[in-house]
This record gives sequence, C-alpha cells and structure tokens, in this order.
Amino acid sequence: MEFGLFVQGYVPAARAKADPEAEHKALIEETEYVIQADKSGFKYAWASEHHFLEEYSHLSANDVYLGYLAHATERIHLGSGIFNPLAPVNHPVKVAEKVAMLDHLSEGRFEFGTGRGAGSHEILGFMPGITDMNHTKELWEETIAEFPRMWLQDEYAGFQGKHWSLPPRKILPKPYGGAHPAMWYAAGSPSSYAMAGKKGLGVLGFSVQKVSDMEWVVESYKNAVKDAEPVGAFVNDNVMVTSTAICAETHAKAVEIAVGGGLNYLQSLLFRYHDTFPRPEGIPEWPQLLPEYTEEIVELLIAEELMICGDPGEVLEQCRRWDRAGADQLSFGLPIGISPEDTMTTIRLIGEHVIPEIDTDPVHRTSRMRAAAG
Repeated sequence: MEFGLFVQGYVPAARAKADPEAEHKALIEETEYVIQADKSGFKYAWASEHHFLEEYSHLSANDVYLGYLAHATERIHLGSGIFNPLAPVNHPVKVAEKVAMLDHLSEGRFEFGTGRGAGSHEILGFMPGITDMNHTKELWEETIAEFPRMWLQDEYAGFQGKHWSLPPRKILPKPYGGAHPAMWYAAGSPSSYAMAGKKGLGVLGFSVQKVSDMEWVVESYKNAVKDAEPVGAFVNDNVMVTSTAICAETHAKAVEIAVGGGLNYLQSLLFRYHDTFPRPEGIPEWPQLLPEYTEEIVELLIAEELMICGDPGEVLEQCRRWDRAGADQLSFGLPIGISPEDTMTTIRLIGEHVIPEIDTDPVHRTSRMRAAAG
C-alpha cells in the first residue's frame, strides 16, 4: 500500500475571524505540507477543486496550485482531486491542456483525477435550475473517454455531443513521454467503485467511512476491473481511500491534539456540502453541528476504525488494517484544524516510522502501469 496526502484549503470561520490573513496562511501552509510529504516518502499529493464552499475548501484553482508544487517538489506525484471536466464548469479541451502542461512541468508525475462536483451547492452554481444532481453523470460520461483521444491523436478528430462540441484541432501540448497520466474517478458512493473499475479508472475513495466498509467495496471494484474496457490507454487498477491522521510521540499527545482540532466542525461542513454522499445515521443537518470531540469520542473513533490516531506504533498498526482490507493507497486529509507544527509532526513521524514498514517499493504503482503502456 502506498501513501498520499490530501489538501483542500480548509479555512474555518473561527480562524478567519481571529486572523485577517487566515485564508492566505492556510493555502501557503498546505504547500509546505506537500513539500514535507515529498521529503518524508509519501508518493502522492492530491489537491481539491471546489467552488463556493466557504470554510470547507478555498482551493478552487488547483491547476495553479499544482503548477507551483511541480517546481517545489522532486519525487511525489501530484494529482487533481479533482479536475471537474463538465463542460459548464471547465471546457474539456482546456482540462486536457492543463493535464498535459502539468505533466510536463512535473516531468511525468501528474495524476489525473476527475469527478462531478461536491454536491448541490457547487453544481447549481454552474448549472442553475437542474433538479436532479445525477444529471452530471450524463455530462461526465459523455466526456471522459475523449481525453485520451485529445492527448494521443496527432490531430484530435473532434467531437459533437449533446453538451459540448469541437471541430478537428491539434490539442497541445501532448503529455510528457509516450503515454498519458493515470486516470482516476472520485467515488461519492459505493456503486461508483464498480463503474470506475469497468472503465479502467482508479478510484479516489473519499466516501469510505471505516475499514470494514472498505472490504466489500474494494471487492466490487477489483471484480469489475478484471474485465475493464479502459477509456484510457491502460487500466489504472488502483483504489485510494482517505482518512484523518494524527500521529504524535505519545498516544496521549495525539488524543489531546485530536480533541483540540475542531474535527466535529470539519465533519459537519463535509456533510453540509457533500449532500450527494450517503449520510450516515446520526449526522445532523446544517447548521447543527456534530458534538465537540472529547477524549472519550476520540478513543471511540479510533476503536471503530474511523480515525487514525496515536503514537507511531499505533498508527502503523492502524494503517496495516487498511492494507489488509485491500486499499492500494491511503491518503491522509490534512490539515484538519490543528496547528501547522502538529501537522508537520504527523507527516514526519509517518514518513519515519510507518511508510518504510508498509510501502517497500520505491517505484510508484501508476508509474509502472504508465511505463508498460508507453
């Protein structure tokens, strides 16, 4: 199992109220987290694309953000988590151009993740008036297979669809090297895993709640990907899942950080905006919040495998559970409302004590697949 980091520009209201430069500092701090993750042996960093999601995510222009990180890092793969390829949001040709440009700037380290938007608040900003959020599936389905054609055809043959069109044109630049970046899909529900597998796409599993939820979901994906009809030049047989992670020198310190991290507020915002995700029982409707975390709640979340938290040995064993469940990549959502110093400690300790015990392959999984296709 490989390891990644997920950043999104989280700027809670309490931080913004206390510091007029909170937004700026949050975005700059997160670049520093990715740079440290690169040094600490993490293989992937994912940057969100969200629009209008106040507090939850201020990282909207992630192509610009990833361009900076391409220069600031050396080995870590940089992924769009996601680029939204729906024509009313981003014209597909411009998405293809951004992907290829970032692939050059990173010298083949780019990972192309796509999705359909976070929920109704985001989607209705670009497509006002639609009543069925599943409408975005039609737009995504129409578009996703066109990207490899834009990259690999000398002159793209053009496209005439229901939602967008383009006459024959040369789409430039072409990706770096002989093949295109690995392609991923952000799964908002368990049924999306099998769909992605059939198309030969890796899954960005932002919706998995706990390890026991993972086993049957990954099985459905692995069964589907065996008979994939890939939309790209190769099958990206890959399941990434995300989890909160706090690692400190002692268990007590890690729990203390979690209690003071405002995790309940971040989780409440997640379900405020991701209203197309399955809503677990007991999650209140916004503006009601989940209860503030206590030591007892944090210990329960750890026991229920809903949070990775503890000293390095404990975090190692908690990560092994995801490995045994079949995850190909475990990506940690950071920051989570805790201090930059504590976040950096988490990254360093995981790099020193966890990653070397689980990820012993120096080569990125997607690099092997891409090289075989090239």
